[in-house]
Amino acid sequence: MAADHDDDVPRRPSGAHQESGEAPAAGGGRHGGHGRPRGPRERWRAFRTSPFLPAVVILLIVAAGAGLFAGSYTYNMANPTPRRIPAAVVGDATAPSAAAFTDGLERALATSLVLHAYPSRAAARHAVEEQRVFAVVDFRTAGGRTAVRLDVASAAGQSVAQVLASAAPKAARAVRVPLELGDLKPLQRGDPRGLALFYITLAAVILGFVGAIQLSVNARRLLPFERVLAIAANSLLGGFTIAAVVDWWLGALRLPFVQSWLILALTMFTSAMVFTMFNTLFGRWALLPTWGLMVLLGNPSSGGAVSWPLLPSALGRIGQWLPPGASVNAQHTAVYFKDAQHVFPYLVLLLWAVPSTAVFWIWRHRHPGGRELGGRTPPAHAADSGAAA
Repeated sequence: MAADHDDDVPRRPSGAHQESGEAPAAGGGRHGGHGRPRGPRERWRAFRTSPFLPAVVILLIVAAGAGLFAGSYTYNMANPTPRRIPAAVVGDATAPSAAAFTDGLERALATSLVLHAYPSRAAARHAVEEQRVFAVVDFRTAGGRTAVRLDVASAAGQSVAQVLASAAPKAARAVRVPLELGDLKPLQRGDPRGLALFYITLAAVILGFVGAIQLSVNARRLLPFERVLAIAANSLLGGFTIAAVVDWWLGALRLPFVQSWLILALTMFTSAMVFTMFNTLFGRWALLPTWGLMVLLGNPSSGGAVSWPLLPSALGRIGQWLPPGASVNAQHTAVYFKDAQHVFPYLVLLLWAVPSTAVFWIWRHRHPGGRELGGRTPPAHAADSGAAA
């Protein structure tokens, strides 16, 4: 039957298009548009509509990001230099030998010590617990001679304690003053360099916004409140896993488990909601401001790998107001200074988490995801934006 049907179809005679006045096919006999070289504007127009433009943009962004990433971490961490180190002083700091030791210590450190006088060692130790000072310098005078005891606090800042413990013997030998070294807040045995808290905070920050990215790509149809609940659940589970691995499995740190877990969970939630806010505002480019804020700026200035007195002064102050720095601060206090808890780092995390959530909720219609309650999918452009993010 197919053959019979084909026979019934009228066939067009050869050359009919010429008889009917139709234009010949492009390229047939006459030069088409491709025969003329394209000008710069046409080439640029073709490039803009090709898949090569976004590829080139991504290449340039990644190259710039790689340089900024390496530069940020190298500038802040490769050669930490003391700026101003707060220290407690007990005893007569104006005695000639004491003043000579202090001057020699400042020259050896190439910085200035911000000395705070306290009436007793107990008061000075309390200042260490409050994390107002990083060391205690105790001048003791007997028989007309001055001896010095320097107590650092490694848990408050291992890098600061290290430079102080290295420079103090040189200063004491130069002025011929007996020196005794001590550590009021030693680090735990499983974390001799004091980096474990920085690493768990880094994991919480990065996995927080990576989890939000994955939800945007693979669970884009979540309603706004479902997205917030999913981020909260991911944060609680992720924070628990980080704390359990570091404490129970590796034994690197003895954590106040519930408190450290909740700090990690709040850190992950904050990081995720910051990305979600940027995804609402900037769509597919949301990773750029998130990475810049959390990784390029926040982590190097957090005080976890290099203590704030050794960071450039502006970064040291800024870092305390960013989520990574607040998380490191909260963990340090929870693990090593539990008798002197501070509310400030928790407020900083909340000051990022709450407004980010509010921005997402207010402009949730702009977020590249969601669905209507009737089960219909969102418009195609919203889904495409979510996949690109």
